[in-house]
Amino acid sequence: MRNTRDTQLLFDLSKPGRRATRLPECDVPARDAAELLPAAALADAPPALPELSEPQVVRHFVNLSKENMSVDTHFYPLGSCTMKHNPKRNERAAALPGMAHVHPYQPEESIQGMLRLLYEVQEYLSEISGLPCCSLQAAAGAQGELAALLVAASYFRDIDEKRTKVLVPDNAHGTNPASAAMAGFDSVTVKTLQSGAVDLDDFHAKLDDEIAVLMITNPNTVGVFEPAMRELADAVHERGGLVYLDGANMNAILGVSRPGDFGADMQHFNPHKTFSGPHGGGGPGAGPICVTEKLGPYLPAPVVGKRPEAGDERSDQTSPSPAGGGGRTLVPGAPPLGEGNYYYLDFDRPKSIGRVRSFFASTGVLVRAYCYMRTHGPDGLKRVSEQAVLNANYLLSRVKHFLPVPQGDRCMHEFVATAAKLKSERGVSAMDLAKRLLDHGFHAPTVYFPLSVKESIMVEPTESESKETLDAFAEALFRVTEEDPELLHDAPHTTPISRPDEVAAARKTVLCYCG
Repeated sequence: MRNTRDTQLLFDLSKPGRRATRLPECDVPARDAAELLPAAALADAPPALPELSEPQVVRHFVNLSKENMSVDTHFYPLGSCTMKHNPKRNERAAALPGMAHVHPYQPEESIQGMLRLLYEVQEYLSEISGLPCCSLQAAAGAQGELAALLVAASYFRDIDEKRTKVLVPDNAHGTNPASAAMAGFDSVTVKTLQSGAVDLDDFHAKLDDEIAVLMITNPNTVGVFEPAMRELADAVHERGGLVYLDGANMNAILGVSRPGDFGADMQHFNPHKTFSGPHGGGGPGAGPICVTEKLGPYLPAPVVGKRPEAGDERSDQTSPSPAGGGGRTLVPGAPPLGEGNYYYLDFDRPKSIGRVRSFFASTGVLVRAYCYMRTHGPDGLKRVSEQAVLNANYLLSRVKHFLPVPQGDRCMHEFVATAAKLKSERGVSAMDLAKRLLDHGFHAPTVYFPLSVKESIMVEPTESESKETLDAFAEALFRVTEEDPELLHDAPHTTPISRPDEVAAARKTVLCYCG
């Protein structure tokens, strides 16, 4: 259903001859141009793009942006995604020319500041995780998962052990079994109990000598810290397997509990979630991984290395090649070793799984994460998690009376309520509630995930929100549950598009202009 305030497409606004800017005539003679760009490399006609003035383009996209919800404009209780406030000074720092204008092909000697920052990010993530080796290369959490499992696969090949099985609890993030399959493993589902904890009987029944990795999210997807985490990890290690920790929910345990200390051998971080960077719509993101010392040699390359600073016996103007290919001359004017050229990209890693993406890191995301970690410090990061857990429990206490929470009266950073009773008694689904909340000025929580809870409504308030915002959200959610079901079935009523046919949109996606 489409509302009345339709927005015209740029193609509809287009008029021949309109331009935002007019370029001067080409001053390269036709003969030279033909040599530089042979006819085979040229298009027969210009691309069929809309022709518009600059004000039209600006107004079009600004008006579209006003239709969006964002963390800057609305409360975003998006369960499992940690959509916290993005501090603006971190944005400004990431936009500084020395950060934003660095090119990945620049000589290392000219980007010592950026390399030092990335090196320190590696150090901080290793300390927070309790896992000493780190690679920043992966470009998203799911790619971090895949990279970690490729590390595990390479490790087992290196020690000549054929292991095929990856155990994944049924309330894990959906990317976990997909990553396992892409890394060449067989994914085996482990049941969880009503409490949200792993079913130990089912776990031990499926644990055998073919175990390669246990993939586990802790705190888990229903907001429960796994009570048998040490037993699970010890059992896997006794069988020679590894434990992978999905770090999507690290916002609950920063400075409180370290995955390496409770048995994880590998984990990924979502710095755009945990350490506050803008994300959504598929990006931007990053997915650094941290691993134990024995897995360190297999990490994606390059990692950022650090040479000795003062007292290095090498005093000439050369430095060892990261690829192990001998010395190379520093760029003119660069300081010699011992005066600042300490950081380098380490490619000399013969057991590495290699690159998992172009270049060496999502630097823009990691600069923001660096600023966030340095701003808070160890004690501040602990307070972040404490406040996030407090906010989630406060909201749970406000909601549980009209939307039951099957996992109980306490949670970590998020909780999962259920609209199953509302659905059976009044025909109101979790989707109805989510859509109607848009009319009340709140972004919808995550719904229908995890699948282990019927009509699930997954809420994560983060540490960003005030008590007043949490109260307003709880009151709006309660009012929605009391409204006429017919009103809810057609919600939202205040957005340009009410409720599209999502199945048809997925199966018959229109990706081109058909005017």
